[in-house]
Amino acid sequence: MEQHITSINVSEIKSLSGFKVRTCNANEMSGEGAQIGHLWQRFYSEIAPELTSTSHVYGVYTHYESDVTGDFDVYACTNTPINTVETESVDLAAGHYLRFNGQGSMPHAVIDVWVQVWQYFSNEQCPHIRAYKTDYEFYKSSDEVEVFISVE
Repeated sequence: MEQHITSINVSEIKSLSGFKVRTCNANEMSGEGAQIGHLWQRFYSEIAPELTSTSHVYGVYTHYESDVTGDFDVYACTNTPINTVETESVDLAAGHYLRFNGQGSMPHAVIDVWVQVWQYFSNEQCPHIRAYKTDYEFYKSSDEVEVFISVE
């Protein structure tokens, strides 16, 4: 599948709030110790009912231990302040990102985009280097997602 990739500079820092887990790709892919699915179930159960028509939903990946093999924090979060449950804050960092687009049934569409991200950066001819600072998913609609990967 041909992937359209856009290079963008983000200058505005966005503050978000939601739930957080610490995990690694090995646990998520093996199913043993997988936490991201449960994180999103909790988000949609406890936070989503509080969202408004101006709310946006994000998945944020940050505090990388090393690279694709290390541990990292994942947030299921929103730009809308939530006062009914205890949440944690995270900032979307300003910086240089590559944007990958996906469309289709969730969570399959976003998983497919991440597979494309990994394939793109594992290619020996890849002109970009992942920064492993802050990466994020922006859910444009119930069936459309943009994945932003921080690059050097």
